[in-house]
Amino acid sequence: MADTTRRSVLKMAGASVAALSLGGEALSASQLPGQPGVCAPEAQSKAAPRVMAIAAHPGDTFFVMGAPVAVATHSGGSGFVLSLSLGEKGSADIPPAKYGAMQEKASNKAAEMLGATALFLHYGDGAIPDNDEAAFGVCDFIRQHKPDVVVTHWKGSWHKDHQACHHIVQNAIFYAALPSFAREYPAHGVRSLYFADNWEDARDFVPDTYLDISAVYDQWLKACGVFPMWRGETGFRYNDYYSSRAVGSGCLSGAKQAVALMSAADQRIQHVRSL
Repeated sequence: MADTTRRSVLKMAGASVAALSLGGEALSASQLPGQPGVCAPEAQSKAAPRVMAIAAHPGDTFFVMGAPVAVATHSGGSGFVLSLSLGEKGSADIPPAKYGAMQEKASNKAAEMLGATALFLHYGDGAIPDNDEAAFGVCDFIRQHKPDVVVTHWKGSWHKDHQACHHIVQNAIFYAALPSFAREYPAHGVRSLYFADNWEDARDFVPDTYLDISAVYDQWLKACGVFPMWRGETGFRYNDYYSSRAVGSGCLSGAKQAVALMSAADQRIQHVRSL
């Protein structure tokens, strides 16, 4: 039986690509409830991964979820980063309209550096609505770009926008998969959903998957560096926190650098035919 201790890691050249491209085949038999997934070589998907990060604000999209997107593009797949707002109220010194424009410009530049595509819904910072309008907006992006994997906020957050984003994404994935909801693009089923390790969403966050990001670590940090807030201009040292967090997750998983992810509950169910 495969070793599924917490020191297991999804390797960049193999298992990580498979896990991010086809959650069903990649993580099925070897992933036990509440423990990291381990992928056997024969189970790896040959399809190039398509990963979409969906966050409340641009900083969350890149700082917290950008590394899995970078893994996908580095592996020959496609990456998409969707921000539901511009985080325009994040500066105490710069007017919201100007800061929002700066955030959008930084998002586009950072996405280009990762070989990804930046997407926006332009809801107000602090006022992202947890409703069907927002869910169908995200649904349309999912149907248009067809990600295999979605990474988003965990629900255990003190941040209103993050809580809303978590619920919106869950509903959007549901709507996107059902052909009976007629939209501009045809139905598309997301194969795997992961929640990201965010300092603002830490309540009851229990990682069960570690993704080796060693090959894209420097590239990811450089992309994050185009945001003014990355270096602590708004009061929190995002650069120190997330760069060191990646090193710590690497220590736990046997990689040089890694990110910790929490899979959706239904992905942690193991089906055993016989013993």
